[in-house]
Amino acid sequence: MRRFFAAAFLLLLLLFLLPLLFLSSNPRVTSDGSKQSDPPTATLPADASPSPTLAAHSDDASTQFRLLTDDGVCTISMDKYLFRVVAAEMPASFQLEALKAQTIAARTYALYKIQNGPSKNHPEADLCTDSSCCSAYITEAEAQKNWGDKQAEYLKKIQQAVSETDGQAILYKGKPINAVFHSSSSGATESAALVWGANVPYLSSVASPENGDTVPNYQSVVEISAESFRSTILKEYPDAKLSGSPDQWFGTPKRSGASKVLNISVGGITVTGRALRSLFGLRSTAFSIAAKENTVVFSVTGYGHGVGMSQYGANAYAASGWNCQKILTWYYHGTVIGSWGAS
Repeated sequence: MRRFFAAAFLLLLLLFLLPLLFLSSNPRVTSDGSKQSDPPTATLPADASPSPTLAAHSDDASTQFRLLTDDGVCTISMDKYLFRVVAAEMPASFQLEALKAQTIAARTYALYKIQNGPSKNHPEADLCTDSSCCSAYITEAEAQKNWGDKQAEYLKKIQQAVSETDGQAILYKGKPINAVFHSSSSGATESAALVWGANVPYLSSVASPENGDTVPNYQSVVEISAESFRSTILKEYPDAKLSGSPDQWFGTPKRSGASKVLNISVGGITVTGRALRSLFGLRSTAFSIAAKENTVVFSVTGYGHGVGMSQYGANAYAASGWNCQKILTWYYHGTVIGSWGAS
């Protein structure tokens, strides 16, 4: 009799456990009967290992990473980080669609850097607040102080730009791009191949509509004494021949299709436009040179390296009716805007 009851008990237990085992081996089932699989993981470059701080994508608020600030390393969410970057990188007075384009570009740039591993400048953190390494950065309190009586308006505007683009990135072949940008161009952006020597398909030259009517300091002048110019050049290029009148020192510049100086002969030595920009603090490489008896004068157009999205160009396109997606796919050729974690 005892064996009979023991066998009956085991049979009942088995009947109870079978449905549970079945459910645990299948996708979760929602209340409406539809199947729900696990959320997709982020798509990473083939040559990069996953960052331990990046989980499967759901939204900016749930994307956490390590940020190096002046006060040390902290953990921050993507939405809070983006507000501070956009507030620092682009005037809040710009068109909303331009601010949204900037937000998506900043998110993409951050994701690209995170997914390709920490910089040698800050191995302990994914990103930093040094604009020469990562992106410009400002706290909410600092931003609102700068905005004065526009605080409420600009605060809402940037929050809207971040929230309305939640999780969106610029993708090339399914991966976040190196979304570099600059302030203003001289009628067209420049290709990465001509500026940095690397052929990047989505960083090619395109027309950009900004001009002196819409960009402060679009035209700038840098005037240097002939003696200061001579000593600066000879320190870097000791073989340059800089005797006689300064108007004999310069050859005809070789320019790109975007009017940037690629290189120019200075005292018989070929010097790149980028080198001259760095040596004399020029706002861009779109410049002309006028040499007089005692001075060298650079007349410069635009500001920045000229590659990727022009911020003032984006604002001009937004004012003409373009949305952020059209702006970004114009400046980053062959890309699409989508969820960076889609797979």
